[in-house]
Amino acid sequence: MLIVICGPTATGKSGLALNLAPRLNGAILNADSRQVYREFDIGTAKPSSQEQQQVPHYLLDICDPTQTLTVAEYQQQATELIEACHRGQETISVSEIQSAGEPAPTASTPFLVGGTGLYIRAITRGLRIPQVAPQPDLRSQLTDLGQPFCYDLLKQVDPASAHKIHPHDQVRTLRSLEVFYVTGRPMSAQQGEQPPAYPILQIGLDCLAPAAKGDPDPLMQRIQKRTVQMVNQGFVDEVAGLVAKYGAELPLLDTLGYREMRQYLAGEVSLAEAIALTALHTRQFAKRQRTWFRADPSIHWFDTEDPELIERVWAQIQQFIATLPAQA
Repeated sequence: MLIVICGPTATGKSGLALNLAPRLNGAILNADSRQVYREFDIGTAKPSSQEQQQVPHYLLDICDPTQTLTVAEYQQQATELIEACHRGQETISVSEIQSAGEPAPTASTPFLVGGTGLYIRAITRGLRIPQVAPQPDLRSQLTDLGQPFCYDLLKQVDPASAHKIHPHDQVRTLRSLEVFYVTGRPMSAQQGEQPPAYPILQIGLDCLAPAAKGDPDPLMQRIQKRTVQMVNQGFVDEVAGLVAKYGAELPLLDTLGYREMRQYLAGEVSLAEAIALTALHTRQFAKRQRTWFRADPSIHWFDTEDPELIERVWAQIQQFIATLPAQA
């Protein structure tokens, strides 16, 4: 079986997994798209070294910041690790992005934990994803042509994909064209789902109780608190080091939190403004995560503010296990 812990950012997913995984001899598989990158630690709320020693963690720090980890590569490695848990293997041949020599988990229960909805859906639904790496030169040429032209082009070569993509969605338009020109086949013809055979329990965390009139949003309070904690833990120094090592144009430095701290270091905003902007943009991101996860009716939702959260979720897991055949 697989246990998924998902939901918006700053809802305590990692902490819950750290508490519950040992009860099932579990291993934690990261499902956060930025925690896969080395050196991006504080700003991604990556589990600390101490936390990683408490429970085996995988899919953390498996890629250099200058590389790009595709969803297909993530799916392949996560699938191999989940299967390794189920088999109880001590070694496994994983994809080349895995740290050399890292053993597969000997735990029996994998916990897939994070807030990157596409990573999670790639596993839980078995998305068929074209194995096409990003093509920077091709993307640059297509970008120069302009989005209206590219979208019209997509309608000609892959009308099924164009029907699903908004005319202003440049990212998905370019990706669909990229796949077509690399493989010679429409992206829509290469997609689909093949759900895994093992049973899956999805646990969602969020601030479910509505705030009283005039009171601040509980999730916003959590986000604000965590943003300040990150700065106190040395977030600014982390970003400064990354800028010095890789340059300010590194794409990962244009992501949530890192962008705002980079602006502070460049003298464009004050530290207080950078913190406020990070909290604001994180809240906006959390809203998008909510929309994504709420579309999945199979997720069992729990209030992260509930003082009995851990035991309520544990009861849900025990109930789920009780319904499974012995081999699950």
